[in-house]
Amino acid sequence: MNRPSKYPNKLQVIEQVLAGMREGSSAFAACKAAGVPQSTFGRWVDEDVELAEEYARAREDLVERIAEETMAIADEPVGNTDSGATDSGAVAKQRLQVDTRKWMLSKLAPRKYGDRLELAGDPKNPITVARIERVIVNAKPDPDASDA
Repeated sequence: MNRPSKYPNKLQVIEQVLAGMREGSSAFAACKAAGVPQSTFGRWVDEDVELAEEYARAREDLVERIAEETMAIADEPVGNTDSGATDSGAVAKQRLQVDTRKWMLSKLAPRKYGDRLELAGDPKNPITVARIERVIVNAKPDPDASDA
């Protein structure tokens, strides 16, 4: 017999989590705001194909929002100190904010925002693929074998 659900308003909780992600919150933060453990929400996603598709779309929206936010931070003008010089602390903070978001994007969407790795050799010494086989040779004759 099934036990009663701890979340009678499960659909509302799901919508709240997905909306939070679309607005830029991580899945963890969105689950926390909705009052559901991320492990429970993850189980719901695993059990429901339609929810899994909605979650994937919400995650894509989250990634795009982070990308937009990264550009907005990078384009934001940096303030000056009282003497009129560029505020190096503000520049460092802005760089850290952009770098953190770039790193996050590379992990959330590696195909789109990750570093492209290309394996190539030197034109004069190209990479070659060699096949290595291991051959096992029985050095001791089998005493049970007959010498026909």
